[in-house]
Amino acid sequence: QVQLVESGGGLVQAGGSLRLSCAASGRSFSPAAMGWFRQAPGKEREFVAAVTWYGGRTYYPDSVKGRFTISRDNAKNTVYLQMNSLKPEDTAVYYCAAEIDYTPNYYHIPAYDYWGQGTQVTVSS
Repeated sequence: QVQLVESGGGLVQAGGSLRLSCAASGRSFSPAAMGWFRQAPGKEREFVAAVTWYGGRTYYPDSVKGRFTISRDNAKNTVYLQMNSLKPEDTAVYYCAAEIDYTPNYYHIPAYDYWGQGTQVTVSS
């Protein structure tokens, strides 16, 4: 069983930065990829970023490209999301997720097998 625990959320002014962390625990943790998603009130959960665990290849939607950076520390079983130039529309609960078996659809929610509990990010204008 894999457990994912997010941290680092909070309240920040527009234009500010936050760094989210997601620590994974569980025997023989070896995902194909790790992803970050977010869900704002009244909206569907959406893809934010993904990184392949061994190759380090990253993927972003246009809405965050150039502002957000995903990275991972394999030795610590931890994935990070550095968020810069934050906007009020980035306000949401942010979730990390682990994809155990490879699929090419890193943006696709069903591709992920384990999810964290989420951390709130609020960006004030």
